[in-house]
Amino acid sequence: MVRQFLLKILDKYASKWLVLFIDIALVCISFFIAYIIRFNASLNFDTEKLFFQLPIIAAIALISFLLVGSYKGIIRHTGTRDAFNVFVGITIMSFTTLITVSINRVFNFLPDFTIPFTIIAIHYLVSTFLLIFSRFIFKTFYEIITIELDSITNVLIYGAGDSGLITYGALNRDTKNSYDVAGFIDDDKNKIGKKINRVLVYGQHQITKEFIEKKRIDEVVISIQNIKPERILEITDDLLKLGLEIKIVPPLSKWIGGDLEANQIKQIKIEDLLDRKPISIDNPILQREVNDKVILVTGAAGSIGSEISRQLCLYNHKHLILVDQAESPLYELQQELIQKDIENFTPIVADVRDGKRMEEIFAHFKPQKVFHAAAYKHVPLMERSPYEAVKINVGGTKMVADLSVKHGVDRFVMVSTDKAVNPTNVMGATKRVAEMYISCLSNQNIKTKFTTTRFGNVLGSNGSVIPLFKKQIENGGPLTVTHKDITRYFMTIPEACRLVLEAGTMGDGGEIYIFDMGKSVKIFNIAKRMIHLSGLVYPDDIDIKITGLRPGEKLYEELLANGENTKPTYHDKIMIAKTQNVNIPVITKKIEHLCDVNKEHNDELTVSALKGIVPEYISNNSQFETLDETKK
Repeated sequence: MVRQFLLKILDKYASKWLVLFIDIALVCISFFIAYIIRFNASLNFDTEKLFFQLPIIAAIALISFLLVGSYKGIIRHTGTRDAFNVFVGITIMSFTTLITVSINRVFNFLPDFTIPFTIIAIHYLVSTFLLIFSRFIFKTFYEIITIELDSITNVLIYGAGDSGLITYGALNRDTKNSYDVAGFIDDDKNKIGKKINRVLVYGQHQITKEFIEKKRIDEVVISIQNIKPERILEITDDLLKLGLEIKIVPPLSKWIGGDLEANQIKQIKIEDLLDRKPISIDNPILQREVNDKVILVTGAAGSIGSEISRQLCLYNHKHLILVDQAESPLYELQQELIQKDIENFTPIVADVRDGKRMEEIFAHFKPQKVFHAAAYKHVPLMERSPYEAVKINVGGTKMVADLSVKHGVDRFVMVSTDKAVNPTNVMGATKRVAEMYISCLSNQNIKTKFTTTRFGNVLGSNGSVIPLFKKQIENGGPLTVTHKDITRYFMTIPEACRLVLEAGTMGDGGEIYIFDMGKSVKIFNIAKRMIHLSGLVYPDDIDIKITGLRPGEKLYEELLANGENTKPTYHDKIMIAKTQNVNIPVITKKIEHLCDVNKEHNDELTVSALKGIVPEYISNNSQFETLDETKK
């Protein structure tokens, strides 16, 4: 009961009028001390005059503090600005006293108000010290009491620079949580061992398991602006091993009104640990290309399609047509856009393989731009269902592309994948065939400009490894990884979609745009980091199980096929793949033959036809490896 009562009292802010009363009382006490100091620590002075002068000094102090507003600061959060306000208030008080005493000496209005100038000077110094010191004493007392009585979070701040100091202030100001900053961590040897705001700066080598246990550290906040991703990765890997929760301060551009608040400090996410800089695109041409246009998005309810749709809604498009065969996800996207007060869009449940249905959509809406994201993408499932993979990835793409030509669409942008490069599985091969068909159309000197975007795995997309790991962690593990050395390129969904939209404004048609995605990342390492980010320990709490490569799965993905190289664009992270020339009549005929053969529902005939179009397609860990032996 006593504990709760103290916490309740401490959590209330002191009345500003109470603070003003205490300040004036301290000014009066300081005046008395000034007399004692002036008279050599004795009472050999006229006390009657002193008591006559005190109300006048108190009145002058009252007016001075009311003018400055020094009493309005929250005492528990006293900082240098509050101390300065107090200093200004006392300076005005002392200067006013000096002027009043000087005038009184000339005109003798108040015979007893003859204060020696030395006492005014001493009073000025003593008052400044007492009022500022008392504030910091209360602040320290509050911090000590709350640390003792409240449930606190012991924090280390990584970075003892300007950003670290601002973070320190934000944590101390937070009224909803009780933080105790136990220290700073910094790489600068000149700072290690020194104190900032009474808090010691440590080197990272000093942050050991024993140190964490001794100081009872709960979390570390990384507060370094413009830090390189690889450095975040190094810091996080080291600290996660110590069982600490890791948080990160957002970039300066995201601070609310230029100020950092404690609730903006977020737990570090797996996207922050990709070992590369996030791709940012700022293209004013995009606004011109999208505004007042009718735009069609296929696969609009999928991970990529839905984000493309969201980003398009940031512009003033004329109308947005959202096509997907998945009814429930499309309904969810519809409700999301309605809640954002977006009206100029039409969701349509339709299959891109249905020629008659798609013809009706093109004829009715007359789209000027098409973003084609409809596809089957799961490698193991498509390895078992070549018929479906060819029907949607090749036939569906062909259907939408042909209708785009027929109805005079200005720009057609297709979403492809790095699995189309030197494919080892049915899914990748079908996407490569789709790329080749788009290339054939773009070389036929038609109105529609065709563009392909090719990128790696997308964090958080439906069926990707991150949501899978999250579910496995929630279920208590183990996490399943197909091979300890398997690597993949990664990007975030918004990054991927910015690239797709950017591609819709670039080039003359026929280009394949690829990312500079940095280093590929080991899936095994991602699994370990996700376990640590969940506050668990690998392998004690959750283990990782190696399951073996799935049918058609590669150890390493590639962004360029054999015989391809790149040329730069105006964006240093986006390149154009110089693709091999294709024999348009031959390839077109082979693709039409593939679509006809696929109707026979014979997997071997379908895959053989695929391999006939994509000679670099060599099956791996698949039932179709025998077809490669026959081809030899």
